[in-house]
Amino acid sequence: MTVAWTPHRFTGGLLALDTANTVVLRGDPRRTFDRFEDSAEITRFADAASGFRAAELGGRRLAVSSPVAVAPVVLSIREATDRLFRGAVSKGAVATADLPEFLQACAEGLAGSHTEIGAPGRPFGSPATPIAFEAALAVSALSLLRDDTVARLRICPNCTWLFVDRSRNSSRLWCDMAVCGNRQKASRHYRRRRMAASEVKDA
Repeated sequence: MTVAWTPHRFTGGLLALDTANTVVLRGDPRRTFDRFEDSAEITRFADAASGFRAAELGGRRLAVSSPVAVAPVVLSIREATDRLFRGAVSKGAVATADLPEFLQACAEGLAGSHTEIGAPGRPFGSPATPIAFEAALAVSALSLLRDDTVARLRICPNCTWLFVDRSRNSSRLWCDMAVCGNRQKASRHYRRRRMAASEVKDA
């Protein structure tokens, strides 16, 4: 199934979190599914992310040499990132026991990458040439280790996606108010109406 990579798919706040969120409804074995089950979606995701994450990438385009070839590395980084930082949200800190797996996955994403990163205004290197998606994903994932970022990580109570809360007072609850926030409000309204109707019926 081809995915429409809409802005809502990129509400994590960083490329690594958006990628972690390509597994939908984690923790719900009856409804969860993987948007990268078809490896061709990795290329489509990278194309969309080049636009939606242009600020983070410093305008550098993401390239996928072969979705089948890079899928094992991409999925390894994705799963290690989700485990490490989902745990960090619940514990309030990064568990060092989970770091070796995460760092190894990121190292595999960077292996063979011939680029330079971190220059002022060019966080992911020169925007003149594309960067391999798996390398950019590793860099984005590693950037999450900053303590100020860890402190702002959240899990959406509606869809369970990871996101960075960049609100002024760190009070953001939903990954996307227009989607998850409204769904929760509609659900609460529906439950209240049912309870009110039940009370009238029982009166």
